[in-house]
Amino acid sequence: MDEFVATNLDRYGQTQGVLPERLQSFGDTYLEQGYLTREQLYEIAYESSTRSAHHVETNPERRCRTVTANVLAVDDDFSKIQLLAGLSGFKAPTASCVLAASDPDRHAVVDTRVWASLERLDYVEGRKESFDADDYVTMIGPIREIAAETDYSVADVGYALFAYDVEVREGTLH
Repeated sequence: MDEFVATNLDRYGQTQGVLPERLQSFGDTYLEQGYLTREQLYEIAYESSTRSAHHVETNPERRCRTVTANVLAVDDDFSKIQLLAGLSGFKAPTASCVLAASDPDRHAVVDTRVWASLERLDYVEGRKESFDADDYVTMIGPIREIAAETDYSVADVGYALFAYDVEVREGTLH
């Protein structure tokens, strides 16, 4: 599995996935401040999904700060995603960006491509095109297993799974 992750992680830079360096910068700010502002959340959402990022601007500033502060105080993965998904513009894939930014050793950016790769590798069953907090929990378990078997962070395994799908997928994404 080390070779799988290494090979696909090398390919990640050639995809249109979220930039790990940008997420790391957001994560550093998040941990330093103890919360994220609406503008910072917008930037993260824009990295993840330019189409839905504008919805973030409808969230009250205070709610953005409160929710993101609460996310740092909660240990449960389901609860973290569910809290973030309560903000406009944040479904599970975009919420996963916030978690991966704040703790790349425990969290990964997930989406349709990551699910498809986990399915190809027999970690999950069935095709998925939309995700909720429960789906995040379903995906993060095997991603953490792969990370534990390798010398890579959970976030890096997520990026490798994304790149793997880009490499092997035939046809369109949806």
